[in-house]
Amino acid sequence: MSSLENAAERLAAERPASVAAELVSGGSLEMGAHRPQDARDIAALLPAGTPVYVNHLPRHRLLDTVPTLVAVREAGLEPVPHIAARRVRDRAELQTFLARAVGDAGVRKALIIGGDEPDAAGPYADGAALIREGLLASAGLREIGLPGYPEGHPRIPRAVLERAIAEKMSLAAGQGLGTYIVTQFSFSPARVIEYCAGLARAAPSVPVYVGLAGPTDPLALLRYAQRCGVSASLRALRAQGLDAVRLVTHTDPAEQLATLARYCASHADCNVVGIHLFTFGGVTAAAAWMNRYIASRGSSA
Repeated sequence: MSSLENAAERLAAERPASVAAELVSGGSLEMGAHRPQDARDIAALLPAGTPVYVNHLPRHRLLDTVPTLVAVREAGLEPVPHIAARRVRDRAELQTFLARAVGDAGVRKALIIGGDEPDAAGPYADGAALIREGLLASAGLREIGLPGYPEGHPRIPRAVLERAIAEKMSLAAGQGLGTYIVTQFSFSPARVIEYCAGLARAAPSVPVYVGLAGPTDPLALLRYAQRCGVSASLRALRAQGLDAVRLVTHTDPAEQLATLARYCASHADCNVVGIHLFTFGGVTAAAAWMNRYIASRGSSA
C-alpha cells in the first residue's frame, strides 16, 4: 500500500472521531432543578457557555427552577429551561417565570415540551398553544427548542407529531423566534439516523441536537426509558436477554455517538450540530464524559 493510500485510510478513520468530538463540543446536557449546587461542578468540566437544560418536573413550579437557572448563568454556562406546557397553571405564571428567567438568569432560549400529564393544569394543552400565546418572544427569548421522537411518541401518532412540529416552527417563525430540535434518546442508532435523515430532507435549515442517554445506572435507565417511549428498541434489546440489555446500557453512549459521527461524516446534508445528554441525576458524570471528548478535540487541533 502506498503512502498516499495509507494517508487516505488514516484520514477516513480520523474523520468520524473528529466529528464525534465536534458534536460533543457543540452539545448540551440537562440537570435537576433541585440541585443548583451542581452548576459549579459541571462548569469546571465544560467550556464556558455550554448549554445546560434545567428540567421542569411535575413536582416543581416553573418559578422553582429560577435559582438553578441563575446558578448556571453565574457558573459561566448557558441556562436553558424546560417549559412543560401542560404543567403551566395560567398565563400569569408563565409571564412571571419568563420575566424572572430572562431578567435574573439571562435566559435566551427554552425547550418547549408538552408534558405527560393526562390533563392540562391550565390553558396550554400542548407546546403549540404555549408558543401561540406570544409571551416567549415578547419576554426576550431568541430561540426555542422543540422535541423530536426518533421512535415516535407512546401516545401520539407519528402523523400528528409531524404536523405539530411543522405548526410550532411556523408559529415561532412568525414571532421572530429561531427553532432547533432536541431528540429523545433511543437504544437504536439506526432509528436515530433514519429520523435525522428525514429531518435533513424536511427541514434542512433547522439545527438538530441528538439526545443520548448519559452515564447512569442501567436499571435506572431502563425505568426511565419505559416512561419515555423508547419501547421499540427496548423490546429489541430484551429479545437478546437481560445480560445484553445491561451490556448495551451499561452507561457509556460512546457507540451511539460513533454511529452518529459516521453518519455526519459521510452525509453533506447532515444538520446534526451537537448531542444532548440526558443525565438521570448523574450530571457530573455526564459532564466528565463530555470533557474527555472535548479534551481529545483540543489535543488533535
